[in-house]
Amino acid sequence: MDELRGNFNRLSNPSDLRITDIRFTDVVGAPMHCTLMKIYTNQGLVGLGEVRDGANRVYAEMLKSRLIGENPCDVERLFRRIKQFGYHARQGGGVCGVELALWDLAGKAYGVPVYQMLGGKYRDKIRVYCDTDVDGKHTGTDMGNALKARMEMGFTFLKMDLGLGELFGEPGTICAPLGLVEEMNSSWEKMRIAKTPEEKRYWRNRNYDLYNVPHPFTGIHVTEKGFDMLEKYVSDVRDVIGYEIPLAIDHFGHIGVEDCIKLCRRIEKYNIAWAEDMIPWQYTQQYLRLSQSTTVPICTGEDIYLAEGFEPLLESRALSVIHPDILTSGGILENKKIGDLAQRHGVAMAVHMAESPVSAMACVHSVAATENFFVLENHSVDIPWWDDMVIGGPSKKLVENGFITVSDKPGLGIDDYNDEVIKEHLHPEYPTLWEETSRWDNVYSHDRLWS
Repeated sequence: MDELRGNFNRLSNPSDLRITDIRFTDVVGAPMHCTLMKIYTNQGLVGLGEVRDGANRVYAEMLKSRLIGENPCDVERLFRRIKQFGYHARQGGGVCGVELALWDLAGKAYGVPVYQMLGGKYRDKIRVYCDTDVDGKHTGTDMGNALKARMEMGFTFLKMDLGLGELFGEPGTICAPLGLVEEMNSSWEKMRIAKTPEEKRYWRNRNYDLYNVPHPFTGIHVTEKGFDMLEKYVSDVRDVIGYEIPLAIDHFGHIGVEDCIKLCRRIEKYNIAWAEDMIPWQYTQQYLRLSQSTTVPICTGEDIYLAEGFEPLLESRALSVIHPDILTSGGILENKKIGDLAQRHGVAMAVHMAESPVSAMACVHSVAATENFFVLENHSVDIPWWDDMVIGGPSKKLVENGFITVSDKPGLGIDDYNDEVIKEHLHPEYPTLWEETSRWDNVYSHDRLWS
């Protein structure tokens, strides 16, 4: 009998577990602006979550009054209560971050890893691809050398950017309404260097107006000279890294589907793993046209909320790869449901991740339990303190030789955030560590979606 009792978490009584508080801390440079979350309980257990990079903590703070006093182990019931407050892109970050923390609490309460509560795992290690940037003006050979360095670190799958960014400043490569590209670049730089909150707000809104125009409506096209340069860039990359390692491509710029088709046809012979987010994900028929016009696998999904958001693209057979972000897609369980949905349509699953080790481990548990998954992003390889953001993780270094080992520790497999490290990287607009949120305790609205 004593041996049996030893299998249970004596510090927790799951049936009586209740949420007592939710608090947040914002950090910069990890590599993005990330909002870290803690959900506290009456039994001392703390659940770790996170709002998606670039989103605002208000998306999560407003949910607090819907969660206080509830049992965090009722993950799906609470998710259904709050999921109406999520949406596509960054707007889903609050709901998803809460969902991560609820699963972490449930696993810690019952003493089991999250993947086990999802039905078990298909794999013991999660393959990681390394998104790679090269600062400043550079060549395909420069990018190839940067990717080659990733291979030497043990990564077995690579991704790079290719598009308008490589053509800026090159005469005769971009055809656009005169002055538009220069205005877009100028406003972005002015937002970056703005000194006052008023200046930042003005240029942030100006950038929204300029960059939120969907691709088909910008009037921006690539010339044949531009396509020649882009093809040579990819050719030079392959000359360095060879043809045996998968190479995915992202960040093409605001060009229409016709230019996307031209570019894909130019780079087909370079064995591209996928072309990502070439056009806005909402344009299902344009994605179908694109996928039927090239042999390059077509991929999108990091800005789509819930499985139902993926249905039009999957049902139309417009994609070869889906690419959800767990802090937009709906969280750990919804992400698995999305993978299962894609599998029924014969579509593979990769996962976007540009946040902290907590989100990385949430992805690990979700995709360990998802059969058609094949590779997870990590955008933080060059951040020396990234692994140190947490304590009590499955290992000192989360990504080793291009893989993350699936943790058997309870919950997400991480004990806590590392306050000493986080304090060194606090967002200047949110300088308080784990700021109290009592002002959100009793916020009320009539949330029912029908009459």
